[in-house]
Amino acid sequence: MMATASYSSGGAAESAAEERAKTEAVFTSIGDGAIATDEFGKITRINPAALKILGFKEKDVVGEWFPNIIVTLDDAGAPVSLIDRPITRAFLTGQTVSEKTYYRTKNGARLPVAVTVSPIIYNERPIGAIEVFRDVTVEYEIDRMKSEFISLASHQLRTPLSAIKTYTHMLMDGYMGDITPEQRRSLSTIIGASNRMNELISTLLNITRIESGSISVQPRMLSLKKLAEEAMKDLDHAATSRDITLTLAHSTSDCMVRTDSLIAKEIISNLASNAIKYTPDGGSVTLKLTNRAHSVVLGVQDTGLGIPKAAHAQIFTKFFRAPNVVKLETSGTGLGLYLVKGLADRLGGKVWFTSEEHKGSTFYISLPKDSNKIAANAAGLVVRKS
Repeated sequence: MMATASYSSGGAAESAAEERAKTEAVFTSIGDGAIATDEFGKITRINPAALKILGFKEKDVVGEWFPNIIVTLDDAGAPVSLIDRPITRAFLTGQTVSEKTYYRTKNGARLPVAVTVSPIIYNERPIGAIEVFRDVTVEYEIDRMKSEFISLASHQLRTPLSAIKTYTHMLMDGYMGDITPEQRRSLSTIIGASNRMNELISTLLNITRIESGSISVQPRMLSLKKLAEEAMKDLDHAATSRDITLTLAHSTSDCMVRTDSLIAKEIISNLASNAIKYTPDGGSVTLKLTNRAHSVVLGVQDTGLGIPKAAHAQIFTKFFRAPNVVKLETSGTGLGLYLVKGLADRLGGKVWFTSEEHKGSTFYISLPKDSNKIAANAAGLVVRKS
């Protein structure tokens, strides 16, 4: 009996050793970089792909504290605070964290990577973490080339577009002879299409500037109430032509913030224009300002189509359009809300929304009163004090 027990114990040990060897072989063979840590953040193993990507040797890494060896950098090349690093967030939340960021290689280069960190949970607490990452330099280069192409194409399109608008207006104003009512309607259609094209070009250029980090932010004290009134004046014709009631509800104060007036107005105009576009004739769009202790919140409420719940998570994604608006064939590119989110981030603001299909939506933008909250430097932007 004892011999049998001894044999069984030995067999179990061999089986366990074999399973460990298989697990190690799988870890080593992963094509992406892979790093394992213990519960204190010390690196317990690293695979050959990770060593190759980062330029380290195994003896330089194993046993070291992860944040000291694997340094995360922001868009400007500065180290990311410990609390904001993917591995820290995975430990604190107990959830998988995925994002694109930058790592500093052994030779000091900044390397763009796509990272996924998963905590190892045992007895309802993290006892370590597994991080898998890959080099996305090629993807970043493709995005850069794409942005450069869009920027160049947009600039080149503006020259002929300007000529089209100028000569169309000259025709309408009678500089080249009298025109019939039918011809005037046709020319109005050309001008309308030219205006939409100009808006699209401006949007593409702004997105290119956001993604390249080249938007110039010029903060100064201003009234969000006055900016909202200006935006509403610009959109008055679009609303009244479809019998849509456009109103502004606000507190008695001017809702002062220190921010960039052009960017803030662009955000307000985009949100209000979107609300008008997706609101049926005879509906209403209401802008509401709320003064808070450290910020001012603008809400843009409509009685429009609303957003299906399944589309909520993607609503700020580039080129995304909710299926209900696509079916109605309303004009749009899926870039407006992506642009709003990008611009709000540059001002240190936040954008969110509430919506129910067939009942309408409310989009909110919160801007900080303190100019120090403007998150421009972290995004590698040019900031000039007024």
